[in-house]
Amino acid sequence: MPTSAELMERAVKVIPGGVNSPVRAFQSVGCTPRFIARADGPYVWDVEGNRYLDYIGSWGPMILGHNDPVVREAVQEACGRGMSFGAATELEVQIAEFICDTVPHVEMIRMVNSGTEAVMSALRLARGFTGRDKVVKFAGNYHGHSDCMLVEAGSGVMTAGVPGSAGVPEGCARDTLTAAYNDLESVRALFESNPGQIAAVIVEPVAANMGVVLPAPGFLEGLRALCDEAGALLVFDEVICGFRLAYGGAAERFSVRPDLVTYGKIIGGGMPVGAFGGRADVMNHMAPAGPVYQAGTLSGNPIAMTAGFAQLRELHDHPEHYERLEAAGERLFGGIAKLLEDRSAPCCVNHIGSIGSTFFAPGPVTDYASAKASDTDAFARYFRFMLDRGFSLAPSQFEAMFISCAHTDEHIDETLAAIAEYLS
Repeated sequence: MPTSAELMERAVKVIPGGVNSPVRAFQSVGCTPRFIARADGPYVWDVEGNRYLDYIGSWGPMILGHNDPVVREAVQEACGRGMSFGAATELEVQIAEFICDTVPHVEMIRMVNSGTEAVMSALRLARGFTGRDKVVKFAGNYHGHSDCMLVEAGSGVMTAGVPGSAGVPEGCARDTLTAAYNDLESVRALFESNPGQIAAVIVEPVAANMGVVLPAPGFLEGLRALCDEAGALLVFDEVICGFRLAYGGAAERFSVRPDLVTYGKIIGGGMPVGAFGGRADVMNHMAPAGPVYQAGTLSGNPIAMTAGFAQLRELHDHPEHYERLEAAGERLFGGIAKLLEDRSAPCCVNHIGSIGSTFFAPGPVTDYASAKASDTDAFARYFRFMLDRGFSLAPSQFEAMFISCAHTDEHIDETLAAIAEYLS
């Protein structure tokens, strides 16, 4: 069996940078990526047989833990009926009915293949519905890699230390207006300077791509009011926090109803799935019901739908999962905060539910500017220390830690002991 270093040496010859998604390259943490061979429960194993307690969870989808038997067995059964049809199936109707019946702010939904595609399509729909061109986003919020959203984006763009991306024409971003996260006045100013031109405000209701940054009290409610006043749509990008912070996501947790919502990650149960949904009058502008075009050969793929449906039903039918995740989040992130306080470390912790980030900055971290003030070299040293001791964290200061239902109190206490050793 080749080692991770050997695989990376081969990979860079045939894959740009050696990876198929930039943050996997481990460039910002100064080491070679671990090539993963298998995963189960809270653990992943690399090709050399090393086991890691995993806090990446495939970047969020594995909320039940890796290789969950409920999801795995449903997928195995579905594979026996065929991998893809390129045609309508009963399963697509069933999962759409289930989501619309159980998520109050989703009256209609369309399945796509990724979170990026979901956001791109939702914003096209918002423009088509309102007849307006401009969209407001927030610095540090990441909404996938479509051209118009790679403006002061978080996630891998932020990790790489670049402001956007080569290959994006200036005209593609001309109608993307950028506001400051948690600053309602910056949003109000954009509405005032672009009267009658803004189709939508898109926001990560809990930012998770500049590290985890929570909305300030009244921020989401204020966005709702500003959009209502201006006749614009409010779009929640819940690709990460949808079905994680609560079954109804951040919209449920903060009691703010968006006009449109985008999903990914958990809605696919580990398969490549995205979706966007919301008000029926808006969604009915999508082709073939309306004039806004969107299509996808593999949208509603039966294997992906099976995985997502199995996971969503498990989460909906067992609300105790959310109670466990909430308690686990408080145990882990509250424990880290206590360790930092006891040792007067120049770090801070942001968390909500089962997601959180440790920032190597004195804090508080409330927006893009304060997140960027983090000491990324210090984070890299911490990351390498934890990796050497068998803990898999996201290889970037600006990504989240994800807890799954498979993480026990014992796993969390092991993690806290390792962090305490690092800080000592």
